[in-house]
Amino acid sequence: MKIATIGTGFIVDAFLQGLEKIANAECVAIYSRKEETAQPLAVKYEVNKIYTDLDALFADDSVEFVYIASPNSLHFDQAYRALEHGKHVICEKPFTSTLQETDTLISLAKQNNLMLFEAITTIHLPNYQIIKENIKKIGQIKLVQCNYSQYSSKYNALLAGETPNVFNPQFSGGSLVDINIYNLHFVMGLFGTPEKLSYTANKHPNGIDTSGVLLLTYPDFLAVCAGAKDTRSENFVLIQGEQGYIHVENGANGCRRVILHNGEAKTEFNEQTSMNNLYYELLKFNDIYKTKDYNRCYSLLDYSRSVMERVVEARMDANIIFAADNI
Repeated sequence: MKIATIGTGFIVDAFLQGLEKIANAECVAIYSRKEETAQPLAVKYEVNKIYTDLDALFADDSVEFVYIASPNSLHFDQAYRALEHGKHVICEKPFTSTLQETDTLISLAKQNNLMLFEAITTIHLPNYQIIKENIKKIGQIKLVQCNYSQYSSKYNALLAGETPNVFNPQFSGGSLVDINIYNLHFVMGLFGTPEKLSYTANKHPNGIDTSGVLLLTYPDFLAVCAGAKDTRSENFVLIQGEQGYIHVENGANGCRRVILHNGEAKTEFNEQTSMNNLYYELLKFNDIYKTKDYNRCYSLLDYSRSVMERVVEARMDANIIFAADNI
């Protein structure tokens, strides 16, 4: 995998750190609007090419994959252009702003026999697979609780009257798509699509959600997903069954340790040797690419679409409107 990155934030740094550990994969170019913002990453990871023009990047024949970690509202356009130029794409979560955008990208990728991945760490973590393998041991599920809360470094700016991208409806920001989406992926990756959902949010006057609670209703149980960018909390997941419960430390985003409580017995699991969660998704993507397993890729893609459909449904339920909704 010869990858070019779009963006220079902390997530790109983590991505490149994870990429260093993947066999037969490397970053060959970095894009930023300004060369000086890309320079530190280029030096740190020994990347020789810096682009400040996206068309030039997309025209580079040495680039096989494009990793997109730009503001949420730019994901669709940049992914579309990359696919048009015959590049495979790894796009950060949230995949797109709208379901229509997701459908357009999926159609274009399949039409051109290209791979398209949503970079959502949760479902690729080894400890998440452990949860799948052990969940039947706690009997009939009755309640799932997820809390992922992380006080945003940009929240003080919002309180001071500024509008950072992560809290801007024009840039498809907010707590649901940035934080709570991990909880949603966690639950839907285990249990599929809920029968119904509702989203109740704390909203800023500009209409964006700074925190909120997502309620998912399944035939035999309920899942409650809390996500916040305006407060801190201990992050966790509790899956409660009639014969026991599973406690996931560090929440849906990290799945750092899994503790199975079954009656009086307690069993602890942790198969994640790397603290870099992006490493595990890259490991999976690289294997799919290396084996040319398009069925596996498109199965993940269809799953990402099902999650995006629920995300948009939740936004509409809380009347959170993005600029992209009006295009």
